[in-house]
Amino acid sequence: MADSGKTVVLLSGGMDSCVSTAIARETHGAENIALLHAGYGQRTQERERRAFGAIADFYGVRERLVVQLDHFRAIGGSALTDQSISVPENELGAPGPQGSAIPVTYVPFRNAHFLSVAVSWAEAIGAGAIYIGAVAEDSSGYPDCRPEYYRVFQELIRVGTRPETRIEIVTPVITLKKSEIIRRGIELGAPFHLTWSCYQNEDAACGACDSCLLRLRAFAEAGVPDPIPYRRAVSATR
Repeated sequence: MADSGKTVVLLSGGMDSCVSTAIARETHGAENIALLHAGYGQRTQERERRAFGAIADFYGVRERLVVQLDHFRAIGGSALTDQSISVPENELGAPGPQGSAIPVTYVPFRNAHFLSVAVSWAEAIGAGAIYIGAVAEDSSGYPDCRPEYYRVFQELIRVGTRPETRIEIVTPVITLKKSEIIRRGIELGAPFHLTWSCYQNEDAACGACDSCLLRLRAFAEAGVPDPIPYRRAVSATR
């Protein structure tokens, strides 16, 4: 039987997963959190890994799992994992191949892989919940960030685990705008200065990719300064 107090939190190192971690900590306590980080061959893999470690240290979470999903780089099909595909700049939601409405930065079916690892670990350690910082409304339009995606995956967990296993997928920020996530994080004292969102740089954020544009706009709308360094931050209100 799952220990309903123990919770697996998917922590990429970005601000959405950071705030999700803060919410999980407030709900379950730091002693009941297990943090999971997945590298997948993305351009900023090492920087995101450092952000994960720093946030985990900030919250004093000892139970951690870092996995490497190298097959995403071999699969390709995304500007984040395929060096032959450029990361669009100064263009929110840049279309994918053949004019697809899905951005070129979408990594095909990525969140299912992350959740599969999380479910395996949660079942092994007796966790009763998995927190993931997916955002539906104010994101780049990725199909695996929609609420219905997680409703379906919840059913998959039910039929694909032990009969006594009870694991709930929790998406605490999925209905929030990015600016609302920042405000919620500030209320909880989330360490935004330790997070990383840029798709292509590991020293100073580029300030031009989709993720930087969304982040800069969100901080501007929230009326607070973004604490991480940027090479350029000219698109904060785009």
